[in-house]
Amino acid sequence: MKKHPGINTIDEYISSFQEERQKILKKLRETIKRAAPEAEEKISYQMPAFAYKGILVYFAAQANHIGFYPGAEAIEIFKEDLTPYETSKGTVRFSYEKPLPLDLISQIVKFRVISNREKETLRK
Repeated sequence: MKKHPGINTIDEYISSFQEERQKILKKLRETIKRAAPEAEEKISYQMPAFAYKGILVYFAAQANHIGFYPGAEAIEIFKEDLTPYETSKGTVRFSYEKPLPLDLISQIVKFRVISNREKETLRK
């Protein structure tokens, strides 16, 4: 994993990669923003993150894939849809060789928004 000390914004993070990776990261970012327009962008654990009533998702460019981190519950809920991709607890790995599944990513982010809202309601 490429370390990004001193990076404070998602723009800075994306611009630290070569152009082809930047295009992919920008598509992912825009998909997340459209799915969760109320979410705040931030850098957390040296990765881009989107937060709304808590962290929704993280993402990161790795050597051979894009890591997408929506949490274990989302991975379980979308298990069937995620079968074409490598997953582990809380993580999906999208190969650079295939187009990002933008509709699926959007569905997962929307699920996370609802999940975070429900968790906040339960805390009250």
